[in-house]
Amino acid sequence: MEIKEFRALSPEELEERLAELKQRRFELTRQKAVGQLEHPDEIRYIRKDIARAETVKRERALQIGPKAN
Repeated sequence: MEIKEFRALSPEELEERLAELKQRRFELTRQKAVGQLEHPDEIRYIRKDIARAETVKRERALQIGPKAN
């Protein structure tokens, strides 16, 4: 997802999406540990999406970002 897509989510939707991403990261990490991971680069994409979601969450907490202007 792009960061603008995360910014378009409501706070509840953002929290839900963040929880889904963290669960997916856990599943991928487990698969990697047991050697079942087909696409290892997917972990990187999930981590970046988590970082984007956390960034939007922090922007909202500090009331900064594009909508604060």
